[in-house]
Amino acid sequence: MKGNDRLYPSIFHTRYIVLSQLRDKTIEIIKQLTADNKTLLLADFGCGDMPYRELIDPLVGKYLGIDLEMNPKAEHHIGFDSKTTLPDNYCDIVLSNQVLEHVDTPSGYLQEALRILKPGGTAIITTHGHWFYHPTPNDYWRWTSAGLRKTIEAENFKISMFYGILGLSASGLQLFQDGIAVKLPKFLIPPFALVMQAMIGLFNKINTQAQRDRDGAIYVIVAQKPL
Repeated sequence: MKGNDRLYPSIFHTRYIVLSQLRDKTIEIIKQLTADNKTLLLADFGCGDMPYRELIDPLVGKYLGIDLEMNPKAEHHIGFDSKTTLPDNYCDIVLSNQVLEHVDTPSGYLQEALRILKPGGTAIITTHGHWFYHPTPNDYWRWTSAGLRKTIEAENFKISMFYGILGLSASGLQLFQDGIAVKLPKFLIPPFALVMQAMIGLFNKINTQAQRDRDGAIYVIVAQKPL
């Protein structure tokens, strides 16, 4: 999709490293889940512009975009309470891509995700550890890795994978870049981003994956609904 920065970020984009890694990890997980069955129903819960849809559509039987009334692209609309009118045990996969930090009540959102999942179904949840404020339309929450595990497991999800993107030093550089970029003229942002993203990529190699899982800018969680 032309102009889809979330799917195909430019090397001059201020989120190039994190968006590329988030996309790759999310699609890798969906490919694993659908490897033996291309008829699964995936609900994109808080879908926004559905940036990954063109890659996901061939992998699933049905893709359903769920979002607030203000999003005309969504096929099923919800209110700020995150409640859908979908039946219990409706879908095989819930994709929650950078949504949890924006919902009014994370527990209510996760409870609804669990309700619409079939027993044994999988939720792919991505959200923020260290990140800047970005209301769309609201922005409420950030987590430590331990706090996010606790939040998700409190709603009866069973976490099978917890993966961090950007280690502590790379996350610090990302925040430094964002703090400077807002003060720059627009024409200087792309070259500044190119340099900073190269540094972020380099410094990200300092941390082991275990350290990124503990202290990440973004977390990718795979969790199942009990049978």
